[in-house]
Amino acid sequence: MQAATLVAEVRDALEARAEPANVAAMQAYLKTDMPFYGVKRPALRDVFRLARGHRPRSAAEYATGVRALWEQPHREEKYVALAWARTHKSFIGLDALPLYLDIVRDGAWWDLVDETAVHLVGEVWLREREAVSPQADAWISDEDLWVRRIAVIGQLRHKTDTDQVRLFAYCEARAHEKEFFMRKAIGWALRQYGRTEPDAVRAFVDRMGDRLSGLSRREALKHLG
Repeated sequence: MQAATLVAEVRDALEARAEPANVAAMQAYLKTDMPFYGVKRPALRDVFRLARGHRPRSAAEYATGVRALWEQPHREEKYVALAWARTHKSFIGLDALPLYLDIVRDGAWWDLVDETAVHLVGEVWLREREAVSPQADAWISDEDLWVRRIAVIGQLRHKTDTDQVRLFAYCEARAHEKEFFMRKAIGWALRQYGRTEPDAVRAFVDRMGDRLSGLSRREALKHLG
């Protein structure tokens, strides 16, 4: 697989589907001045399918392909990078974790970080819990908000395999933060885990009392009453 060919085909496909009239609204919604092609989700899925046909033969090719797409200037190219990274599941592993952390730090916004956290970092964490959990213990106190956020929401899809002790400890450790994206992350993580262990989440929220922000509490109890 040639990364340059992958990038060129993705670029051509996005340019062919570009709708400049959509760009201003997309930038406003995401509060960014990053360039867009103006490609909406239905058409973007066609590009995802096109990119999927480029199959990496090694972990090195996988990382090179993801980085090559990610480093392109348009937001949609970054979306394709994440979709392509998710597609090739056999390469979602410990070796790719530094790549995913680079994406989180560089992306630094919810649409890019959350996709990476839940479907890439979270998948590695689920498969390699003993190796990843000590790293997550460092993420939760990282100076970068978005790295702290992945520590909180990285187990969203883990259900009964969730490390409950760490989840609650991480939520408690960052409960004092006033940043919206951390308060929302705490509530989201607790709400999702509440679908699996509702009594444990209720008990945690009760124990935390006023130390949890109103936003985190409301989100955590949204489906629990």
